[in-house]
Amino acid sequence: MKLSTAQHRQFDRDGYLFFPGLFSADETRTLTEAVPELYSRREAYNVREKGSDAVRTNFAAHMYSEPFAKLARHPRMVEPVADLLGEELYMHQFKINGKMAFEGDVWQWHQDYGTWRNDDQMPTERAMNVAIFLDDVNEYNGPLMFIPGSHKRGVIDAKHDLTTTSYPLWTVDNELIRQLVDRAGGKNGGIVAPKGPAGSMILFHSCLVHASGSNLSPFNRVAVYLSLCAVSNHIRRHKRPEYIAHRDFTPIPCLPDDCLLRDYPVELPWKDGLPASALQTTSDDQRIAA
Repeated sequence: MKLSTAQHRQFDRDGYLFFPGLFSADETRTLTEAVPELYSRREAYNVREKGSDAVRTNFAAHMYSEPFAKLARHPRMVEPVADLLGEELYMHQFKINGKMAFEGDVWQWHQDYGTWRNDDQMPTERAMNVAIFLDDVNEYNGPLMFIPGSHKRGVIDAKHDLTTTSYPLWTVDNELIRQLVDRAGGKNGGIVAPKGPAGSMILFHSCLVHASGSNLSPFNRVAVYLSLCAVSNHIRRHKRPEYIAHRDFTPIPCLPDDCLLRDYPVELPWKDGLPASALQTTSDDQRIAA
């Protein structure tokens, strides 16, 4: 899936691209039907909401779930990012975020690269997220909010928020958010929230400032995120466990475009359980050779 010249320009200007309904209902259903069983597991890779049993984030499903192993190699998700970065990619992170009805908590304003730099020692922002909606996303169930063009600000100093939610995040100061929103248009486009049917896809820059509110509606808002990084830009520290920040820097080989609807062999190295190595970390003063 190659991007047009106009899409390259739009991404450079806004920091994101939105593809409503890119995946068919049958393709999306293959993924959605696998989620409840994954969320039911009592494993370290399921992070639950603060004070709730609802799953906030499931990590690394592509290592133990066949549908998501296929999605991790899907050309519609991988090729546009490779096109923008001009390099082969590896999987830095894979997560299924479950902003569940009535229980899904906020994601504070942040840049993804802030966490990747501070926690993982990723050298530069040559990485980005590509997300697919597994549920319809509307104004009620906590859609992603972006500040268009905020990636142009570059890497922003952030504070480590360890208390607001169950998942620690490097967050952006409120006063800077006001400035960025004003600069992007204030009430007239300074914040955008792409909404659309299940199967829609968003691709966004690792420095694009974004957030989402809590889900007070009766509608789930589950989405899959592939965090794809240029191979030459691999992380230099293993402070976080491998199920959160991956350590295999091998370029991703894409499957055929119909991979979600047909049988294609995929490896599932963690299908029999999370290995002890996936929980191991290094101390702050240890680094990986470039």
